[in-house]
Amino acid sequence: MVHDVPLISIMASAFTAAWVLGIITQKLKLSPIVGYLLAGIAIGPYTPGFVGNLHLASQLSEIGVILLMFGVGLHFHLKDLLAVKKVAVPGAVGQVLIATILGALLALAVGWSFKSGLVLGMAMSVASTVVLMRVLTDSRMMDSTHGHVAVGWLIVEDVLTVIVLVLIPAMGTSPGADGHAASGNVFVTLLVALLKLGALVAILLIAGARVIPWIMVHVARLRSRELFTLTVLVMAIAVAAASAYFFGASMALGAFLAGMVVGQSPVSHQAAADALPMRDAFAVLFFAAVGMLFNPMFVVHHPFLLTGGLLIVMVGKPLAAMLIVAIIGYPPRTALVVALGLAQIGEFSFILSELGKQHGLLSDDGHNLLVACAIVSITLNPILFRSINRIEALLKTWPKVWQFMNRKTQRIEQAMNEKAGHTIESSEKPLAVIVGYGPVGKAVDSILRGSGRETVIVDLNLDTVQALQAAGRKALYGDAYNIEIMHQALPLATHLIVALPHSVNRNPLIAAAKLINPEIKIFVRARYLAEQAELMQVGADAACFEEAEAAVGLAKLVLFDQGADAVTISHEVTRIRQTFWSPLNKPT
Repeated sequence: MVHDVPLISIMASAFTAAWVLGIITQKLKLSPIVGYLLAGIAIGPYTPGFVGNLHLASQLSEIGVILLMFGVGLHFHLKDLLAVKKVAVPGAVGQVLIATILGALLALAVGWSFKSGLVLGMAMSVASTVVLMRVLTDSRMMDSTHGHVAVGWLIVEDVLTVIVLVLIPAMGTSPGADGHAASGNVFVTLLVALLKLGALVAILLIAGARVIPWIMVHVARLRSRELFTLTVLVMAIAVAAASAYFFGASMALGAFLAGMVVGQSPVSHQAAADALPMRDAFAVLFFAAVGMLFNPMFVVHHPFLLTGGLLIVMVGKPLAAMLIVAIIGYPPRTALVVALGLAQIGEFSFILSELGKQHGLLSDDGHNLLVACAIVSITLNPILFRSINRIEALLKTWPKVWQFMNRKTQRIEQAMNEKAGHTIESSEKPLAVIVGYGPVGKAVDSILRGSGRETVIVDLNLDTVQALQAAGRKALYGDAYNIEIMHQALPLATHLIVALPHSVNRNPLIAAAKLINPEIKIFVRARYLAEQAELMQVGADAACFEEAEAAVGLAKLVLFDQGADAVTISHEVTRIRQTFWSPLNKPT
């Protein structure tokens, strides 16, 4: 007996197609998102063969949107934004404004309304979090200053997206009783929407901030994994649905706010861990549903529109980002990382597209344009990012362009480092140069200064260097891996401590430092034991490997929990470190 189960059919077909094409794109070193979109196209109504139930796929994709936005709210940390606020806030706002204007001009050029152009431009201005995080991780730039700026930039874009989620319903139209679109005064509608939003925010972020974390903690104490997971789902889906029903807000916005509140709970990390598998599964259905709505013939029928969209996403946005970063005064490498990392669009673009369609602000052609731009830009983005060194070298062949990109950076470096250079040269104490002033750099700095040694901090965070100099400390501003920044300090230094976790351009710095001062001792922070050989080759004297120290730390925790005495723990720690012993990293 054959049962008609369209829900199972669409889930089975979408997951299977996404699985196959996701593996293929992953093997090709592309984002799996491309595979998920192609899977949706394969089972959609515009391609031959099996056609999935688009209505059910759209409903399932709503769960994907809710969980995606819940995850964004859960991981939203204001401190990450404040650390790079001077570049991320004006930069993201400026780039979004430029991309939105370009999108509006493109829409007007093909005969669309100005409102449609605004929605299109905003959707094109927002990059994919998944794609950016992947390229930064693959390039080992996630913990670099360049990576921090790119992530902070993306956070601002996400916040702006949340604001637009409020504005779109106010800008759009909704079907009246007679089936025709009825629109009221935009300003009155916007005012009402903002008042409702204010009430929603007040209830969730003030009252909910006390109640929801309390509920999460008490459910966690019941020690039931199923109930805790169910609680996470209730907080995400039920709050999102209530936001839409009672306040007229989009479910995406409600889910984002719910995620922010749950993120304040002491059990937020467990909530994130439980939500992740569900989010990933329904995100696949979300991307597949987006692909199902794409008509491949759009590429043939609207080549001008597609070309214009790609130029905005892959040329206009990156150039705007590079220009803004250069004007603010960050190095060209930071400008390139931000520009290339954000030269794509993804999940938030589709969320805005769906909301725009619901309120009569975006046509099917607009959706097709965004999907086509997403497929092309996400496919090419990792390739472009891997070419960052070649692109930087190409820019150097254009002296005027390179001079413009470095102009303010060089002025800031010169102004901040000139005075510091004189104090370094007149120092009578032994110097130790510390590259990077994060938690690790601060700990090393405290120990060295406590033992009577003078330290010189080198960091690319302008606020950090200004604060240190204001406190009378020796600090240099600039890219730590540019040896010229430290040319006055290295000849006088007894030690160079590289406290940055990323390894990009680290080896040339070590080799250059040894050439300038052959007697200097260089201690390095590294992640993987596999890096030992290359560090030895370029001249590092010793290294602390996070991989090895994690093994030591976990072993100590286990031994302590088992009641081992201090002598036994010390013996085991020594034995473990000897396992990782090399001529570079002597056991202690």
